[in-house]
Amino acid sequence: MGDPPITKALIEAHGLTGEEYARILALLGREPTYTELGIFSVMWSEHCSYKSSRVHLRRLPSSGPHVVQGPGENAGVVDIGDGLVAVFKMESHNHPSFIEPYQGAATGVGGILRDIFTMGARPIACLDSLRFGDPALPRTRYLVRGVVAGIAGYGNCMGIPTVGGECSFHECYNGNILVNVFCVGVAPRDRVFLGRAAGVGNPVIYVGSRTGRDGIHGATMASEEFDAGEEGPRTTVQVGDPFTEKLLLEACLELMSTDCLVGIQDMGAAGLTSSSVEMAGRGSVGVELDLDQVPLREPGMSPYEIMLSESQERMLLVARAGREAEVEAIFRKWDLQVAVVGRVIAEPLLRVRHGGAVVAEVAIDPLTRGAPSYERPAARPAYLERVARLSAAEVALPGDLGGTLLMLLGSPNLADKRWVFRQYDHMVGTNTVVLPGADAALLRVKGTRRGLALAVDGNHRFCYLDPRRGAALAVAEAARNVVCLGAKPLGVTDCLNFGSPENPEIMWQFSEVVDGIAEGCRELGLPVVSGNVSFYNETSGVPIYPTPTIAVLGLLEDVSGHAARGFCQEGDPVLLLGETREELGGSEYLKAVHGLEAGGPPRLAWDLERAVQQTCREALARGLVRPAHDCAEGGLGVALAECTFGSGLGARVRLTEGIRPDALLFGESASRIVLSVPEAHAGEVEALARVQGAPCQAIGRVGGDRLVIEGLVDVPVSACREAWARGLERQVLHV
Repeated sequence: MGDPPITKALIEAHGLTGEEYARILALLGREPTYTELGIFSVMWSEHCSYKSSRVHLRRLPSSGPHVVQGPGENAGVVDIGDGLVAVFKMESHNHPSFIEPYQGAATGVGGILRDIFTMGARPIACLDSLRFGDPALPRTRYLVRGVVAGIAGYGNCMGIPTVGGECSFHECYNGNILVNVFCVGVAPRDRVFLGRAAGVGNPVIYVGSRTGRDGIHGATMASEEFDAGEEGPRTTVQVGDPFTEKLLLEACLELMSTDCLVGIQDMGAAGLTSSSVEMAGRGSVGVELDLDQVPLREPGMSPYEIMLSESQERMLLVARAGREAEVEAIFRKWDLQVAVVGRVIAEPLLRVRHGGAVVAEVAIDPLTRGAPSYERPAARPAYLERVARLSAAEVALPGDLGGTLLMLLGSPNLADKRWVFRQYDHMVGTNTVVLPGADAALLRVKGTRRGLALAVDGNHRFCYLDPRRGAALAVAEAARNVVCLGAKPLGVTDCLNFGSPENPEIMWQFSEVVDGIAEGCRELGLPVVSGNVSFYNETSGVPIYPTPTIAVLGLLEDVSGHAARGFCQEGDPVLLLGETREELGGSEYLKAVHGLEAGGPPRLAWDLERAVQQTCREALARGLVRPAHDCAEGGLGVALAECTFGSGLGARVRLTEGIRPDALLFGESASRIVLSVPEAHAGEVEALARVQGAPCQAIGRVGGDRLVIEGLVDVPVSACREAWARGLERQVLHV
């Protein structure tokens, strides 16, 4: 069967505009072959080329004293001492997970793991950031169960623990869920590998699974919006095999212990096309491929299908000439496919042969650095004028603040996520020090005293109301959560989830979010070393809320010195770092109790944020503090309740700020941390806060079996825990 003719309909089906196709004609000086059309379509897709975001992403800070490798490679790398580096990145697998939740989420985990071990690092942990639609919808329950099972199935089989993350619900995700997955690995600093081809004549070697027809057009599908009632073709969703990936991981790390390897790249989005083109582009060389040598799972595959397949568990590498037999022996030992499929050439071209004929010959630069880049029109959304207004008259004070606290604790966004994380093997590998459910996860770095603290955060309501401030708040909260374990934040990876970039209002949101992240990272001295952009998260023109998720990696010099998880000693003073202001805009309370999403997100003063974080970290380093807990979603009332869950010890608290009671309890003012300290150290912590310029107020004491906030709330700790522990299962899973 021959290739189809290149028609206007076929060009449009490949996601190329008329102007882009005209550019292809000019570059080639002729009509493209069908295979070349496919190559251009995936390499120029939003997913691979970042053609609508590159101009904005340049504004993010990416350098710093700990940075070994910044953006542009498979993952970012930071120095963690003792001759070791942490390699980390976050990626999205949103569209596939909505179409087929189990495989979409599973292959999202597989892909991010390969991004880490292709750099030479052994993955040690994953986190996830999940967003689903209205919890009352049956499809939401189906998607939740499928996604969680997919993450668990792949990660558990690989022996990589999922140690934390976030899971929230909002009707804006009814038609487009978000599945963002973070992974971190550890490697020797002198054994970091890059995805670059080099050395004319060196062999290009394919390793891993065979190539099938699954996942074809996955990259272009991720660069399109859905239509109403459409879930997308399931053939664009890859099928994962974690047992094969485990073999691939071990084989790659064994190969990396030799000196055979020149460069290596995961075959992720766009498969063999992107891996070969990106390696050649980074190395300023060309690659010639012979598709007759590619191990196939299905007979009769065309060159178009072979080049665009996104079958999982595959890698492409460049080895030193003459070392092919050593590479083959390693991968055969691990029972994996291995084949020399090409060579590095001096001409900066991608040349593809099949059946003895050249089926594609395209210059590398137009597929990589020279891919289209658009500074798309941007316009401030009209809805912002409406939602900015929030009057006190719209927010009636609840008659029972204690009952309101219990209701919030049981709301799906604040409730215990134990049902999710208990399906993950979060102890495999024996590195996990702080289990899921805390402000941040903590992993020991074996062979050292050090620990890595990891947190992922984002608030879609804040970003809907004010994209710039919402994004900055996400950076501040993720860093603060790492600090609450006593760690020093070192670097950031992000995943930016938006609707169509062709909508000027979406591009305005995106630009504002980038500026908010850039501001937060500059103010806190954090480089963005890797990340991902996911556009076209919309159905029938209805986009998700702008949703940047921010992951921060921090370093704890002595892993044994981390903070406790809650109140742990009767009689300990309870201190509050930071200030509580009358700020209800964008809060969980406003949405859950009053059905409102309005007002401005909390203000953010960077001097205050830095002072609060530095006070907390220094107090923990001196051993002055038992637990430290970030005060964020749900406000101070929820934060105090959460501090009681570990030990069952309650507290008696008096709050004196002269603001309305619901704002005092449930407002989400930024830059606040709840501490409890031994009596003997309370004065020292307060003095430390004064030196740093952080407000510090003694608000009560630990003790009893009730949470008493004088004049406002008096509820049993057991009632708080019951509401929180069962909220997700009751309201989402109906079990």
